[in-house]
Amino acid sequence: MTATRGFGIDIGGSGIKGAVVDLKEGRLIGDRLRIDTPRPATPDAIADVVTEIVDHFGWDGPVGITLPAVIKKGVAQTAANIDPAWIGTDADAMFAERLGRTVADVAMLNDADAAGMAETRFGSPRARQGVVALLTFGTGIGSALFHDAKLIPNTEFGHLEIDGYDAEKRAAASVKDNEGLSYPEWAKRVDRYLTVLENLIWPDLFVVGGGVSKKSEKWVPLLRVRTPVEVASLQNNAGIVGAAAAAAEGIEH
Repeated sequence: MTATRGFGIDIGGSGIKGAVVDLKEGRLIGDRLRIDTPRPATPDAIADVVTEIVDHFGWDGPVGITLPAVIKKGVAQTAANIDPAWIGTDADAMFAERLGRTVADVAMLNDADAAGMAETRFGSPRARQGVVALLTFGTGIGSALFHDAKLIPNTEFGHLEIDGYDAEKRAAASVKDNEGLSYPEWAKRVDRYLTVLENLIWPDLFVVGGGVSKKSEKWVPLLRVRTPVEVASLQNNAGIVGAAAAAAEGIEH
């Protein structure tokens, strides 16, 4: 029988969020719990928070967990905005042990890939056709690439070098806050980033998400790229929803 409820946890550079998810509707059931990402964001410290969130909800089924990292067969290969100790960590095995689950009941995936999965399944129908790039603007820039709704995992478009800079060091939402940029000033940087990206992959659609998508009216209309841009319909909950779906379906990357 297909599961109708799942559980997802989205680990970010600033916060760790978890919730029970309605897998038919692609929405959270009740409130989510958010806890600040510990400093330093080591595997043990983050595992403590993940365990706290799962215990808070009394969830005893499969758990989907995102990381801001390239994930290959459950092992973290990079560590963007989390502690470098993650690199080489078998996150599948670690979380399974800490949560009292089998490895089969834990699904690890890149945070932007999870958000993209949620958007292609539960968001705009346009996101299910052609080449679609989802970009999450937060502490860094996450990316997910799809062709006819099929994920091409572990893209790292946020780390493109643009004008001599790592793209996310210039255009992440955190940069806007840290440098005190206005929305028009920041939108110019986002536009430059998207222009370079669209010239590389020629997508049919950009979907933009992350916490800053809640204020999309302040910056998305200022973008001048040729590719259509849509705002993520699940906004900052997409990672939780995608992680829960991956766990319920046994998807692993």
